[in-house]
Amino acid sequence: MPPQLSIIAPVYNEAGNLERLVAETLDSIEAAGLDYEVILVDDRSTDGSRDQLVELAKGNERLRALSLERHAGQSAALLAGLRAARAPLVVTMDADLQNDPADIPAIVALLQDHDVVSGVRAKRRDTLLRRLASRVSNLIRRLVLGDPCTDIGCALKGYRAAVLEDLPPFDGLHRFLPLLALRHGGSYAEIPVRHRARTEGASKYNIRSRFLRGVLDLFGVSWYRRRAVSVTVKALERSPCHPSHPSSSGR
Repeated sequence: MPPQLSIIAPVYNEAGNLERLVAETLDSIEAAGLDYEVILVDDRSTDGSRDQLVELAKGNERLRALSLERHAGQSAALLAGLRAARAPLVVTMDADLQNDPADIPAIVALLQDHDVVSGVRAKRRDTLLRRLASRVSNLIRRLVLGDPCTDIGCALKGYRAAVLEDLPPFDGLHRFLPLLALRHGGSYAEIPVRHRARTEGASKYNIRSRFLRGVLDLFGVSWYRRRAVSVTVKALERSPCHPSHPSSSGR
């Protein structure tokens, strides 16, 4: 029987955070009484994260450790986790412990009435430059795309699995996931969540490269939304056969 909730986190060189991540996540979800699975997807880490995931998964049947065949980035790892998820409700998060797993039950509660729930970092533990860059990119994205998400950089988000079907796979998907999940309509909500300073490992965030790539992705997603088609097929009932000509009586 599938679980009620799938929690997904991409992993790249987070060996110093994984044991605590798993412990905090399991404690938070079990305290809420939810039936769950945790899916951690290694993006071909070079610091031993993959081996650590294997060991952690051996000790808990709730934890599923996956690995990409090659280093492909956050979007690829996230998409692999989404495709592997078995539950009707999905929560995504980062593996760097800046998201607090204790916020997951509140997101799950909102998913009872909404298709997408986005966490908004109430007090960001980031540099001023990073906060300003995030604010500008969020503003541009909302103006161009009409994106309802006010904090796309917060990885802690919830989805009903049904809205994640047939996502267009591309590098950068994770920055537009709420918008794409709502591309056929649906209900959206936001919730304040905690944000913690990174204590282990190094950030993979590069403002210059991320901003430039984000602008290119922005126009790509804009094109996709204009050109995408929704195809639904309905089987037609076969009409009773009627002779095209009156039958001859032979007289």
